[in-house]
Amino acid sequence: MSLSFDDLAELKGSLGALLLSLAVCAVLYSYTEDYQKQALKDREIAQRILVDSRAQLAASQNDLQNMATYLQEYQALEAQKIIGNEQRLDWIEGLEKLREQGIVQDFQYAIAPQQSYAPNPPLELGNFALNLSPMTLQIDLLHEEQLLHLFTALHNQTQGWFTLDRCSLSKSDDLIGNTHSLKADCAGGWLTMKNRSQP
Repeated sequence: MSLSFDDLAELKGSLGALLLSLAVCAVLYSYTEDYQKQALKDREIAQRILVDSRAQLAASQNDLQNMATYLQEYQALEAQKIIGNEQRLDWIEGLEKLREQGIVQDFQYAIAPQQSYAPNPPLELGNFALNLSPMTLQIDLLHEEQLLHLFTALHNQTQGWFTLDRCSLSKSDDLIGNTHSLKADCAGGWLTMKNRSQP
């Protein structure tokens, strides 16, 4: 079978439809390929957003858990009056109660004005400032163990956070019975933490 020029004229409509169909197929193929690429990009972006959201959710849940833990510690420090203003009156009352218990023969103390305190090594305190109210103690003792009892009672029975820096012991000229009494000269201070954003 051979085709002539006259046959082509009759096939012209069919060939045109074929060419139009091929062009439409090429356009549709190109469009679907671009659509597929864009869909893959959108999927990757959505997956990244999902991973980031999950990480943020886990961090938020972890923060909530930490806040619950630290809230208890914070409230305990507030109850002990370590967080807040200087509690000089409470410390004096606590020391006078210890004097009444007769743990040691007697003691004298002096609390100096509060000052900023920088611990060594440095601590990361966040939004808190650490302050120290220095205190010196001159203590009359019968024996060394009384000194330990006094500081244990100071820690257990008074509100606040007392830190002891040093103590030196010396024999006194005073005789109690047949024994010389002891004198202790101690220095330390009361620590308080103040939130910098509070007046």
